[in-house]
Amino acid sequence: MKLLIDENITWRSIKPLSEFFEEVKHVNQISNSRMSDIEIWNFAKDNGYTILTYDTDFLNLSTLRGIPPKIILLRFGNLQRHLFINKINSKLELIHTFDLSNEIGILEIY
Repeated sequence: MKLLIDENITWRSIKPLSEFFEEVKHVNQISNSRMSDIEIWNFAKDNGYTILTYDTDFLNLSTLRGIPPKIILLRFGNLQRHLFINKINSKLELIHTFDLSNEIGILEIY
């Protein structure tokens, strides 16, 4: 799975998340300026990324535009980086199953 980390998640998560996923990029790596949600959506769609975000606007975009891209919507509050990584790590089996599905476009993690 290729993962695109939204700007509301620290770029410092790239390296630890790279242990779990094929490729991990942060939106700050693909543009020098702030990207709109539509720009992030289009980049993810065009390049085969799943978007990792806290932003519920992507839920609305998915409802309007369908999939791809897939969205992993985080429904827990901000955590220290190591706790954030542990939370994602604890959901890897669920994320893998989600990745393999052709019918499910949004995964909410609590």
